[in-house]
Amino acid sequence: MTCVTLVTPFAVPAAAKWAFTTRRVKRDDVHALVSLDHSARAGDLILYEILQVGQHKRLQLACGRPSESYPGDLVVVCVGDRYAPDQFMGRAEVDKRMDLLAGGGIAGKVEAAHARMARPTQLRPLGFLADAWGEVVNIDRYAIVDARIPDDVVVLGVFGASMNAGKTTAAVSLAHGLKRAGFAVEGVKATGTGAFGDFNAFADASVAVSDFTDAGMASTFRCPLTRIERGFEALVGGAASRGAEVVVVEIADGVFQDETAAILADSAIIERLDGILFAAPDALGAVGGVAVLKRHGLRPFALAGMLSLSTLGSREASGETGLPVVKREALCDPEAVSRLVAPIMKRRVGLSVLKGPMDSERLATGATA
Repeated sequence: MTCVTLVTPFAVPAAAKWAFTTRRVKRDDVHALVSLDHSARAGDLILYEILQVGQHKRLQLACGRPSESYPGDLVVVCVGDRYAPDQFMGRAEVDKRMDLLAGGGIAGKVEAAHARMARPTQLRPLGFLADAWGEVVNIDRYAIVDARIPDDVVVLGVFGASMNAGKTTAAVSLAHGLKRAGFAVEGVKATGTGAFGDFNAFADASVAVSDFTDAGMASTFRCPLTRIERGFEALVGGAASRGAEVVVVEIADGVFQDETAAILADSAIIERLDGILFAAPDALGAVGGVAVLKRHGLRPFALAGMLSLSTLGSREASGETGLPVVKREALCDPEAVSRLVAPIMKRRVGLSVLKGPMDSERLATGATA
C-alpha cells in the first residue's frame, strides 16, 4: 500500500456515485482525502468530479445498475489500465484532468481510441481516498483469499478471436446448459476490464459468478501473468469450495491481446483448463483463431459466438477446421451440451475419484454436438 501523510478526516459525500470496480470496498474504511502528489497504483481509489460527459454517458454502479452522468457529479472510481480494441486503450496515470476509460469505473489517460469513439468523459481528480492511517485505499486489500483448485473440478475455458466475438454469450450459455443438465456450475471471468455487463449476464442465467475484481484487480491489462494466475486459482478454487463441479472461465479480448497471448503460450491457467470453447465473429476469425491455438498445441472442442448466427459461415468454418459450430440454443440445451462436453468430463473424472452428483449416468452421453 502507498503511504501518505494523514490529513483532516473526510467523509465521502452521500451523493457520490461508487463505480462497479469498487463494489467490494468497505466504505467505512475511508477516513481521509489526500493529495495527488505521489505515484498511483492501479486499483487506487480517487474521488472525481465529472467535468464533461463524453463517450461513457453512464457510470456502472457498485449496486449493479447504470447511472446517468452529469457535469458536477462526484464519483469514486479506480485508477487503472484498459485494453479495448473497439473502444479505448489507456494507462493508469493521474493528472489534473483525466479520462473515464471504462463505464465500470476505470480512470486514466487515453493512449489510443477506435475511430468510432467520442471524446472520453472528462474527470477532475479531487484526491486519493485513504484510511485512518493515511494509506491510500486500493481494491486489492479486499481481494478474496487464495484457494487451491481440486483435481476433480472440470474447468472449461472460453476464448475468442476478438472483442465482441460472442465470448460472454457462449460462456453464459454453456454454464446455463450444464446447470440445466444437473451439474453444480459457476462462472468466472478471469481477465478483462471491471464492468457489470458480463457479471450480470451470468447472474441472469441463474449461474453464480465471480471475476478478477473479486481477486483485487480493477483490470488485468498490464498485470503480471503471475498475478493473473493467482487470481484465476483463487476464483476457480473459491467456486469449488462452494460446491462447483464445473467452472466456466471466460478470458477477455482476442488471442493477440498481450495477457491472453501469454496465457495461451505458457501459463498455469492453460495447463488447468480441461477444454476450450472458441468464439469467433465469422468463418475467417474461426479459422485464424484455431490456427493460433494449434501453434500452442491446443484445439478447441467446438466453435461458437457470432459465427454461429450464420448458416453459411458456420458451414465454412466447420469445413475448414473440422470442428462443430454450436449455436446458443444448443449450448443452453442440457442434452446437447452434455453430449458436447462428455468426453472432457470423462477425461477429468479419470484423473480423480468419481464422487457426488457428477455421476456416471450424467457422464454417459454421446461424444458429438
